[in-house]
Amino acid sequence: MIRTIFLLSPIFVSLFWSVSLMGSNKRYGTPRRFLAWFMLVPLFLFTSHFLFFAPYPDIFPYFEFPLAFAGLLVFPLYHIYFRLLTVDEKFSLKSHIWFLIIPVVIGLIYGIAILITPMNEFKAWLFDETVLPASLSVHFLQVMRKVIRLTVLIQLIVTVVSNSLLINKYRDKAEQFYSNLNDTKHWNSIILNYSILVMSLASFAALALGRPILMQNDVLVLVIWSVFSISLYLIGLLGMRQNPINPAYDAVTSSGKPQRWVETSLTPMEHLTDRIIAELEVNKVYLNSELSIVDFAKTIGSNRTYISAVINQNFNQNFCAFVNTFRFRELEKNIVENPEYSIEKMAETCGFGSVNSMKRAVTIKTGLAFNDYRSQIFGEKQTSA
Repeated sequence: MIRTIFLLSPIFVSLFWSVSLMGSNKRYGTPRRFLAWFMLVPLFLFTSHFLFFAPYPDIFPYFEFPLAFAGLLVFPLYHIYFRLLTVDEKFSLKSHIWFLIIPVVIGLIYGIAILITPMNEFKAWLFDETVLPASLSVHFLQVMRKVIRLTVLIQLIVTVVSNSLLINKYRDKAEQFYSNLNDTKHWNSIILNYSILVMSLASFAALALGRPILMQNDVLVLVIWSVFSISLYLIGLLGMRQNPINPAYDAVTSSGKPQRWVETSLTPMEHLTDRIIAELEVNKVYLNSELSIVDFAKTIGSNRTYISAVINQNFNQNFCAFVNTFRFRELEKNIVENPEYSIEKMAETCGFGSVNSMKRAVTIKTGLAFNDYRSQIFGEKQTSA
């Protein structure tokens, strides 16, 4: 019973996150929707494994080809997901087919080899790989299985390295777009990358042990399938939280036309700087924890390229850090004037997305923990008094 529960757990985890991610109405949902579809792949993989280990020997042989085919697609699809987080605005078969060609070709060759193999020989080999080839087709199946495993290993290495390069290249872009430190946080994407690595290492460990050993050892199954379930849960959880690292938006105004400047005695840069400051100081748009540079640009009637350039040149800050300077002023004011506020209400009323976001922002700016920072503000108040 316990063995069955553990064999089924990654199936239910994959299904849960597929439904949850597909139903997410949060902004910037393209990567989330793709990850929702991706979760159907491990759902199918672990369903097939369940049929083998349950065991259902009469059913499993019909799942061997789709199992191998889906396994070949895991890493290319996961890399495409990371491209949607960084460099690609949407999934396009025309753009992403190049990541899928090799696994599709290898998978189809393996499928043809299965079709031309006599069923009795195929089943005998499938449940015991040590069986000597009774025909040329079974020998070819053995060769193709080695090719598939080698291909998957290469895919794993290439995917993890390529994803890491994308994260390192674009992680700073998020702070030019989001005002909330939770959204700019790229550590989620790093853990996402390593989660698939951990799950893959568990898969290779299972392959190294072999199906006959796993069939006879419940402890190994419980340990390895626990790693599968935990890894999949982390991928789904972090994927739900992770916004695009390098959001792809055209540099246009809210009306869809290039920026046109109003006739004034100020230079365009000075004019835009004044409008940026006024929007923050007077209208306090920084109190919106989900404020992005696109939202800000639409409010002002400019575009994110101009605004980003003004903030970088005039204030030597990215968008996130610049907006947080106004949140800090609000925070200092609230600490002095409203000391009775809970830490949750303090974060909410100052525009920080969460308590953790506020604490991180304080530490980054001052080098102090939040409680030490608040004590320092109180100390300065008493000294001035």
